[in-house]
Amino acid sequence: MAAAKKAVLGPLVGAVDQGTSSTRFLVFNSKTAELLSHHQVEIKQEFPREGWVEQDPKEILHSVYECIEKTCEKLGQLNIDISNIKAIGVSNQRETTVVWDKLTGEPLYNAVAAPVSPGPSDPVAVVPSGSSVPAAGAASVWLDLRTQSTVESLSKRIPGNNNFVKSKTGLPLSTYFSAVKLRWLLDNVRKVQKAVEEDRALFGTVDSWLIWSLTGGASGGVHCTDVTNASRTMLFNIHSLEWDKELCEFFEIPMKILPNVRSSSEIYGLMKISHSLKAGALEGVPISGCLGDQSAALVGQMCFQDGQAKNTYGTGCFLLCNTGRKCVFSEHGLLTTVAYKLGRDKPVYYALEGSVAIAGAVIRWLRDNLGIIKTSEEIEKLAKEVGTSYGCYFVPAFSGLYAPYWEPSARGIICGLTQFTNKCHIAFAALEAVCFQTREILDAMNRDCGIPLSHLQVDGGMTNNKILMQLQADILYIPVVKPSMPETTALGAAMAAGAAEGVGVWSLEPEDLSAVTMERFEPQINAEDSFPLQVIIKY
Repeated sequence: MAAAKKAVLGPLVGAVDQGTSSTRFLVFNSKTAELLSHHQVEIKQEFPREGWVEQDPKEILHSVYECIEKTCEKLGQLNIDISNIKAIGVSNQRETTVVWDKLTGEPLYNAVAAPVSPGPSDPVAVVPSGSSVPAAGAASVWLDLRTQSTVESLSKRIPGNNNFVKSKTGLPLSTYFSAVKLRWLLDNVRKVQKAVEEDRALFGTVDSWLIWSLTGGASGGVHCTDVTNASRTMLFNIHSLEWDKELCEFFEIPMKILPNVRSSSEIYGLMKISHSLKAGALEGVPISGCLGDQSAALVGQMCFQDGQAKNTYGTGCFLLCNTGRKCVFSEHGLLTTVAYKLGRDKPVYYALEGSVAIAGAVIRWLRDNLGIIKTSEEIEKLAKEVGTSYGCYFVPAFSGLYAPYWEPSARGIICGLTQFTNKCHIAFAALEAVCFQTREILDAMNRDCGIPLSHLQVDGGMTNNKILMQLQADILYIPVVKPSMPETTALGAAMAAGAAEGVGVWSLEPEDLSAVTMERFEPQINAEDSFPLQVIIKY
């Protein structure tokens, strides 16, 4: 039986999925998109001071090697030949900033991340002086106390207003993006300053650090990034697709430490053995795909057409809408970003991105703060018992309202309560709240793009809740489409790697992308009966 399975396998592609809390390596069949095996390792976050979040770059790298080696062992146990792995893609947490010594391969400081795990005393998103739009683009974007003074100082130097940065990058001046973190490191860490002075320093987001290390590190590693990760640094001109000299001068960043910017799908280099970690199962395999995590999910969801959108339901929600080859600037609080560029000679595609601060987090709040459920899965059972919120509305603005309102002083409210209201109605209202927030982001996208979405593609842990998915379809009044294969982020990185010139084992043609089946939730209400969206805000 094992031999028969082995015989029908097509070429395989691996994907590193490096996130804020864990690292995973997954291997897919390039002909069917079937996930064959994977391994996951949790990684630590360090909090040296309030509002500071750091990670150990060496721990991140070691976790990648461990996941690759363990996954290869598991494939061997399944009688799958690892020599059939033809390429590796990388998907990564965006914006997190690493600076290291190119001669020794040693990090010069911890990776500086954005605070995304709020405690009860954490402040809300920063709105820098002169900025019309606060930071966005994370499930929950919290004030980075370390770099706030840097932003305040920089904002005073902007010629005119915040459009100087936004017009070039699509991003507001914020503590969230890499340039401000890098500026802080250059101002405050002597080891970084000295390495720059001696021409030993290299900068990169997590993808750059991993690709450089995996392709040889100090012994000839490739220092590069892709356009999607570069577009989150606040140093990259999303029109010219190059590092912007004026932005680098504004942030006083030496351009010599920046990685080369490549497409999201091309061979960057070959995997090398790590003698210190005794890891080399995939030596010689090309690393040929690289995408920031949300762009990877967009590709994994096969949102290749202008107007297609995906929403990832996690602690918060990430919504990306493909705007095609045109760079659309939002008038409704969304970010403009690079979606992907799948080949050196392929065109760049752009996206609008919006974030919902509280999605899955509201379920945890009901569990941990109110105690009305014991597990997150119970929320669906409670909501199913009543099938309605019975006029109860829940605004989970625990840290303010994000797009399109951008009201950091707003706070949560549960309203419309009567003596009849019970925990089941509150549970249902919590699910509605997630859907209402998504509706508001998509309405903003529709206004910015001028093309109403025909359907919404979804992924993330909360999509297992069928009541939530049906509610979302009803509230949007468009179909909600969920892939049968939930690992869309890793799949997107694998697709980019397998499709690269010189690899060519994964076709991105529409007729070849039908291997992943979809579950579809159709609206079950009439348009005239659609939900009173604004009622939750008016309260």
